[in-house]
Amino acid sequence: MSAPAPATARGSVGAEPDGTGPDGANRALTPRLRTLARRRRPWIVIAGAVLLGALVLAFVQGVARPAGTPMSAENAAPGGARALAQVLAARGVEVVEVRSLEQAERAARGGATVLLHDEQGLLGRDGLADLARAADRLVVARPDFAALEVLAPGVRLAGAAGGALDDVGCELPAAERAGGLSAGQGLLTVDDEAAASGFAGCFADDEAFAVVTGPAPGGAEVALVGSTAPFVNETVGEAGNAALAIGLLGTTDELAWYLPGPADADVAAAPTLQELIPGWVSPVLVLAALVVVSAGIQRGRRFGPLVVEDLPVHVPAGETGEGRARLYARSSARVRALDQLRIGTVRRLQDLLRLPRSAHVDVVVTAAAAAIGRDAASVRRLLVDELPGGDRDLVALARDLDDLERRVRAALRPDSPDPSAPTGRRP
Repeated sequence: MSAPAPATARGSVGAEPDGTGPDGANRALTPRLRTLARRRRPWIVIAGAVLLGALVLAFVQGVARPAGTPMSAENAAPGGARALAQVLAARGVEVVEVRSLEQAERAARGGATVLLHDEQGLLGRDGLADLARAADRLVVARPDFAALEVLAPGVRLAGAAGGALDDVGCELPAAERAGGLSAGQGLLTVDDEAAASGFAGCFADDEAFAVVTGPAPGGAEVALVGSTAPFVNETVGEAGNAALAIGLLGTTDELAWYLPGPADADVAAAPTLQELIPGWVSPVLVLAALVVVSAGIQRGRRFGPLVVEDLPVHVPAGETGEGRARLYARSSARVRALDQLRIGTVRRLQDLLRLPRSAHVDVVVTAAAAAIGRDAASVRRLLVDELPGGDRDLVALARDLDDLERRVRAALRPDSPDPSAPTGRRP
């Protein structure tokens, strides 16, 4: 009964179905870790670059982004205002931080002073007007254009002061106790209409002021401070900043520290996507779509019936063998390469020895050993059992297979010499 071919599609010649060799030892047939790493080196480099970029971005954002909420009464970072809140609490003022317009209005109706700092400009004009109607005393730190238009018509932003300010120039008790302010103050201007309605400025720099007070249209007494410097931890202790902040915020028993949140944003007033997109974008997109379609038609397949044409394909056997050899070398598949060499040698020996293709490899080993006068065990070791430990062993085994085939071919010639004569090759 004939046996299967001497090589399998998976594993080496002579290997058992469970992956062990003839001697029972396990054989590692998969590529090594170094080979896999070399093969995937570009992807490893790309993944490393992405990871490094993410780490750098996270570090930069962590360093650049201020800790905590700016101007928060619970924030002890330089941009927070916890120091001022604690001083006010020690003076008997109940400081309550609120994050919604409804809470601020409820506290204002209860007689609390309201400190407003809308850094993101979330509170709309209607919300500002409602707050001014509900509050009796409103302090606004670094107001924006909308706050000035609603709370103090005629008061405008005027940049920043060039240095410290020591000219009080008003009769506001908190400003008189402060006596002066540190550098970094924002400035506001008061036009004639605003001055006529009761607005006056303190701490003048040219014709602008760091603090402006007056009656809001809603009825509240409003104090506009052009900067957050008198309130935040970093600068509250400089010059008369603390005295001004305490004098403005400590006049009542309760202080509503109002920092508007996302819920206070005026969704109806937000611009739509169509309003945000410039007018030239839509025509350009339409033109680009037409260009893409035209290019596709011009470069694509012509319309019409398909024409089937038989094209001969010829790949030289040498190129196929060379390409397969390069694939084996790249993946370090020495056992697979040796299997292919052994299969070719066994088939050529079958033809030389006039054996059928279905003959077992042991039959081929016995016939080849008898033809050249060599021990059958050494021939079997060469054709089946021996495995290469490296590239040098693979080259040596390939040469021995070629030598075995040439010796068998020479031994079968009528004028062949003694087959047992040595040839100088290793067994």
